[in-house]
Amino acid sequence: MDGSRSKSSSSSSSSSNKITASAISSSDRLRRYASLLGSTGVAAGAFGAHALAPILSQKPKGLENWKMAVTYQLVHACAIFALSSSSASVAESSSESGAGGGKSPAKESSGALVVVSSSPSSFDLAGKMMAVGSVMFSGSIYCLCLDVGPKKVLGPITPLGGLLMIGGWLVAGFGS
Repeated sequence: MDGSRSKSSSSSSSSSNKITASAISSSDRLRRYASLLGSTGVAAGAFGAHALAPILSQKPKGLENWKMAVTYQLVHACAIFALSSSSASVAESSSESGAGGGKSPAKESSGALVVVSSSPSSFDLAGKMMAVGSVMFSGSIYCLCLDVGPKKVLGPITPLGGLLMIGGWLVAGFGS
């Protein structure tokens, strides 16, 4: 009997470790997305303001469009960073309250955490949508400003990226 108890307790603790590890890795992944978008956004802003300014100013609204793409990229990098922090804190609170023993407050809070436990995946989905949307939206505008690539392909990518960013905000706010 003791052997079966130790096996079941070790298997349940290993499964909770797997849940925690996956939540942590998703928050780390979002943090990396945010850092890549943030760093390339700053670089694109500096590059556009200095090295590309003569080229961008020759096109109607070229510099203005470039600045808009940089702004959206940086705003979404900050949002994704916030989602990574939220995802990590929800994962931590889920793992902490799961270790409440057999006390009734822990049972009550674990019942509430059934709803909250899906939040890290909502934050993860929202962050992924924002990251992909930002790359599509800002990336296509960068390419259009520099006349890189076919306009027939890049033109429709911009609003699709925008829709993904909007969807990311909605998932972040209304996801379960």
